[in-house]
Amino acid sequence: MSEFLKVLGLALLSALGNFGGGVIAEWLHPSQKTLNRALHAATGIILAVIAVEVIPKVLDKASTWLLALSFVAGGAAYLLLEAGIDRWQRSKPKGAGTGAWMVYTAVATDLLGDGLLIGAGSALSGQMGLVLALGQVLADIPEGFAVVANFREKGMGQTKRILISASFAVPVVAAAAFAYFALRGQGEAVKVDALVFVAGLYTLAAVEDMLRRPMRAPRTAAGLQLVSCSVLHFS
Repeated sequence: MSEFLKVLGLALLSALGNFGGGVIAEWLHPSQKTLNRALHAATGIILAVIAVEVIPKVLDKASTWLLALSFVAGGAAYLLLEAGIDRWQRSKPKGAGTGAWMVYTAVATDLLGDGLLIGAGSALSGQMGLVLALGQVLADIPEGFAVVANFREKGMGQTKRILISASFAVPVVAAAAFAYFALRGQGEAVKVDALVFVAGLYTLAAVEDMLRRPMRAPRTAAGLQLVSCSVLHFS
């Protein structure tokens, strides 16, 4: 049980980073330019954690082709999830607060990815879970800012904004607990494949959701190109 409590604590670190971003939005009112720079920094942190801490440490623990397949499958899963969210968004009436709630949904989805990554990493080793959680803290700050800033712009009261920011602890903790218990009794190869699957999902989420760079190709095609080319580094 103590190991499980450690996993919950690591997941709460990610939620704390997100909540800290909300506090920044409440008191410091940073500019959009500052937010954009922070989002790019957050993307760099995520990609660095995946490239330096995750991939090199799993290459000798499972078949290379299976790891590559898991990475691509994770990216494909993100694209399917994104398509479902986009379809749901288009079905909603364009009310005054709709845009802010769309941002909330996107951030909550990203935090689910945080939790899965932390839980899967912790099932493999406590040190891996800690490194992943620390990387998430800095990456989640800009997301927390974006949500609170959007709700403030829509006229929502400060108390409700703080409660909404605090509610992000739910998806990240739930996802971390699910991943940890699902993988705890599995073999090392299964844990590694699951971790790389989530890494593929999270890599694409970082690039697609945080950078939002204009692309000539459709986002689905560009996303598949990204994860497909990334697997070349598994060899």
